Amino acid sequence: MTHSTTEVAVGGAVLAAALAFVVYTVQATGFSLGASGYDLRASFRSIEGVNVGTDVRLAGVKVGAVTGIVLNPETYRADTVVTLNEGIQVPDDSAIVIASEGLLGGNFVEISPGGSPFYYGAGDEILDTQGSVSLLTLLLRYVGSGDEE
Repeated sequence: MTHSTTEVAVGGAVLAAALAFVVYTVQATGFSLGASGYDLRASFRSIEGVNVGTDVRLAGVKVGAVTGIVLNPETYRADTVVTLNEGIQVPDDSAIVIASEGLLGGNFVEISPGGSPFYYGAGDEILDTQGSVSLLTLLLRYVGSGDEE
């Protein structure tokens, strides 16, 4: 069985492209093999624009990712699990908010650290939350609040 050089080259290129897609998918979804970290929970009124894999940032630096989102049927809130990288300590009076990267950018989860000397442990719940704010709602409020003299 003889293989032409062209067939081997094309096969190698297809294999390299498939590997590149796998690497891209793993990076884009935030999935990592053997990554260590710990989970924190938070409940939001609205998490519009946030999905599993969305970045969790502290001072603008990625420190984790959203790893779970479920609707709580009793409170009608989005119960969320975020996994923070090992070694990141968050004071237990911190807030967690859904922030936007800009007018056309996506949303991410931002942790605003407090000043407590005590830290959240694995599985703890952050109670101070602020859900996402709809741009359309803000625009309608602005337009509807014209000068009434």
